[in-house]
Amino acid sequence: MRFAFTDDQLAFADAVREEVVDLFAAGADIVQLDEPWMESRHELAREFGLETLRRALDGIEGTKALHICFGYPLFVPDHERAYRYLSELADAPVDQISIESAQARLDLEVLRQLDGKTVILGVIALDDPAIETPETVAERIKRAQPYHQDLIAAPDCGMKYLPRAVADGKLRSMVEAARLLRAELA
Repeated sequence: MRFAFTDDQLAFADAVREEVVDLFAAGADIVQLDEPWMESRHELAREFGLETLRRALDGIEGTKALHICFGYPLFVPDHERAYRYLSELADAPVDQISIESAQARLDLEVLRQLDGKTVILGVIALDDPAIETPETVAERIKRAQPYHQDLIAAPDCGMKYLPRAVADGKLRSMVEAARLLRAELA
């Protein structure tokens, strides 16, 4: 049996749509929605996640990104090592999909199913205060390349639980990793 929403139940999607429209009208180049629910409630997301996302975003001009939150490892240490709701997003009305892969050590073969989307690949782990070397970050990016070519390197998620100096060091390593990879391609 398929779940059906009433217009009142889709009011949140309508409110998100208004915000996205306003952000693009104000000059935003990219609008990213952070979505903690689709992964944590993957069975329900299969019933109405895409329908809700379409209501919020279809027809909106501009680059739209969707971050699928895997959960801060500090709070969800025993999370499965695979996204349970990711391949479904191949049909989502977004241009970019942001995932967390560093701390989860995911099997990235699922990225093959996101053809046509830019993948914002989380390559900075937030569950460890140690600053990754640029080489470590570059290897995390390389792990995804056999499965998807249109990649943007990013932290796994927000860095709010890290001290500023650690976050800064991790971001610097990510920038240097990109330089290393570009040099390899040249």
